[in-house]
Parts: sequence; structure tokens; C-alpha cells
Amino acid sequence: MSPLDPLRPSPLVDQATRRIAEQIAAGQWPVGGKLPGEVALAKELGVGRSTVREALRALAGAGMVQSRQGSGVFVTADRPGEDWSARLRRAELAHVYEVRAMIEVQAARLAAVRHDEADEAALDRALTARHAAGAADDAAFVDADIALHATVVAAAHNPVLSDLFAEFVPVLRERLVELVGLLGLREGDPHHGYATHAELVEAVRRRDAEAAGQVLADELASTLTRLLAA
Repeated sequence: MSPLDPLRPSPLVDQATRRIAEQIAAGQWPVGGKLPGEVALAKELGVGRSTVREALRALAGAGMVQSRQGSGVFVTADRPGEDWSARLRRAELAHVYEVRAMIEVQAARLAAVRHDEADEAALDRALTARHAAGAADDAAFVDADIALHATVVAAAHNPVLSDLFAEFVPVLRERLVELVGLLGLREGDPHHGYATHAELVEAVRRRDAEAAGQVLADELASTLTRLLAA
């Protein structure tokens, strides 16, 4: 019996994707090896070439295959890769913070050089909102804090940096709400870190890239130190 016996009607693309993935995992086509052509796969699966094409596209998105123009489709992994969002959710917060610092410190430096008047106004609003959130609960305070950091990143005018930061936001928010309570960061000071964030905004405003990067690096390092000591 062929390892790719014909499929029964249902979501054919999903079935084709699953069947090809199963055969890759079983070693039918080893990593580095070339898959049969679309016509051959379609014949074995009993589906049209368009279905095979969509299945291969899905497998490429999962990191299992790669199309090489003029050469065919090759196996790159024997199991689906974990997407970035899932990897972040699984990561230790300390590791997330280390990468966050790499992204944000550079973004702060760029923001100091590239920001415009609209960015300055947005930073002022975000800083004011963060201070006002001192009267709110931890979740609202964290939301306002992240919003200010996102505004600094946006002022760098680099969409790739903005997209990278956006990937961190969900896991940051969840973990930071827990962290604020765990470390008692707002005990005695509901506006925790306001002076530092005001200093960051001012450094960006006066276009002092070195100071902006240093202020943010020190602020994130301080939080990371607290986190590692917890």
C-alpha cells in the first residue's frame, strides 16, 4: 500500500498537510531530502495540484519544507516549528527582559534622533497617563507603563522595531502584572519609576541618544536584577 493512500472528502488541504507532515516525521522524506513533485503528490493523495500547493504552503509556514526556485521543495524539519508568540509565552521572564532591553535601548537611541513634534506630544501624553495610572490597580498601571515604552519605540520610526516590540507586549503584560505584585514595586510609591521615565522622555526630547539609551538600559537592568533576586 502506498504511504499516501487517497484521501476521503473533507477539508482536503488540512488532510493533505497532515498526511505529508506525518510521512516527513516518519522518515519517508528525510530532512534535506526533496519531496516528490506536485503532480506525483496529487496523484498519490487523490487530490488536485492546487490542494497540494496549499498544503505545501502550510508546511512551509510551519518551517517543515522550503521551496527552492528551479529545484523543487525540500524538507527542512521533521516536525512543525514553534511560532514566536508561543516561544515567548514559554520563555523565562528574565530571558524575555534581556532581549527586550536589546530592542528598546536601541529604539530609545533612534527615537532621540528621529522623533518629530507629534512624537513629543505622544510621549508627553503617555507619561502623563502613566503618572495618572498610579491611582489605579496594578494591571492598569502596567498597561500605562507599556504604552509609554511603546510610544518611545514608535518614535524610532522603524516599523520592524515596532513589530518586534508588539510581539513582546502580551507576555510582558501578563508577567509584569504578576511581577509588580510579587516584588511589591508600588508599595510606598504608586507611581513607581516615574522620575526615571520622565528622564527618558526628556532625553528623547533634547535628542540625546546616548542619555536616552542609558536611562532605559539602567531602568530595565534594575528591574531584571530585582527579578533575578526574587
